[in-house]
Amino acid sequence: MNLKGLSDVKTSALPPVHTWTPPFCGDMDLIIKANGDWIHEGGKIKRPAMVNMFSRILWREEDEYFLVTPVEKVRIQVEDAPFLVTGWQWIETDKGKAIEFSTHTNDVLVLGIDCDLWMAMFEDEERPYISMRYGMKALLGRNVFYGIADCIGQVKTPEGMGMGLISAGKSYLLMKDE
Repeated sequence: MNLKGLSDVKTSALPPVHTWTPPFCGDMDLIIKANGDWIHEGGKIKRPAMVNMFSRILWREEDEYFLVTPVEKVRIQVEDAPFLVTGWQWIETDKGKAIEFSTHTNDVLVLGIDCDLWMAMFEDEERPYISMRYGMKALLGRNVFYGIADCIGQVKTPEGMGMGLISAGKSYLLMKDE
């Protein structure tokens, strides 16, 4: 993959991949596993900085994922969610108490402001996800989900009543009442 043009992008900022329209250049032997591991040509990418850099140029179109630079676009495979939430904490916002999530790629999102939360099936298991940039999603790691489980209470949403979370004044239904 040609990473030309990325040197002009600040490392803390997300590159403007939504403005790039490079030609499709084929498939890359890269798969993001359901557990969050990035596997290139059969081996796990062990350098977090490399995974972080690739995560910044990740793009989703329909149900396919691509790494995009200003000059090329290559398709990769994603088993489930390309991001994994590895940490969380309560913070104060102008919309009230909120949950701040952090991913294994150093993304930080605030539930109810930057992202939403829902439950969905993956294979034969119901799993918790949050929304990410460009229509992508992040899986909440088991430790994170168990951590926020202590904060679950009764909520009312357009989907119904049940057990869920309130973050930044917004309610999220996780288990609907029968």
